[in-house]
Amino acid sequence: MIQAEGVAEVTDATFGEEVLKAGLPVLVEFTADWCPPCRQLAPVLSAVAAQEAARLKVVQLDVDANPETTNRYGVLAMPTMLVFRDGEPVKSMVGARPQRKLLQELADLL
Repeated sequence: MIQAEGVAEVTDATFGEEVLKAGLPVLVEFTADWCPPCRQLAPVLSAVAAQEAARLKVVQLDVDANPETTNRYGVLAMPTMLVFRDGEPVKSMVGARPQRKLLQELADLL
């Protein structure tokens, strides 16, 4: 998995604790090693994680290693980003995007 700096990895086993029970909104990037747009998104996620640390938790989930969570949320394309609040997905975004656009899309959730 392309690990974005400063972004934790979650798994099928830790998803409930790390994402569904988190006190902050959580941006989950569903990613894979074989996904070129995921590589483009990694530095964007790192920057957003650092900039919004007080208001947003950012994590990554490797779809190949964690099929249970991937299937539960119907993720078919990489990268898919889901934002969870209070244990529920409240926003879905597919594809890489620049940091400014991502922050605009997240603004109403922060």
